[in-house]
Amino acid sequence: MLNRNEIWVGLIFGAFLPLLGYVLLYQVFSLLEIKGVASGTGFSPNFRERTLAIVAIALNLIPLNIFRQRRWDLSMRGVVIATAVLAFGWLFLFGKHLF
Repeated sequence: MLNRNEIWVGLIFGAFLPLLGYVLLYQVFSLLEIKGVASGTGFSPNFRERTLAIVAIALNLIPLNIFRQRRWDLSMRGVVIATAVLAFGWLFLFGKHLF
């Protein structure tokens, strides 16, 4: 197995895993709404999008834990940088609805 303890590996995992997770979760909830199992109305505007986005960002804990167990510090740093950028983006997009 190749050693991938490089910062760009962490950046790629940290950027694409939340993107993929958001798309999958959004599609699942859209399908549930079409089937009538889930409600399309939320507690507030953009509730579903905000919640799914923060859950998708939290998916970065999975590669972060794997990289920590393998002691790939540079890859962990890449995931943390990507997570911080996504978190600030989340605050920029949805922060005005919260405060």
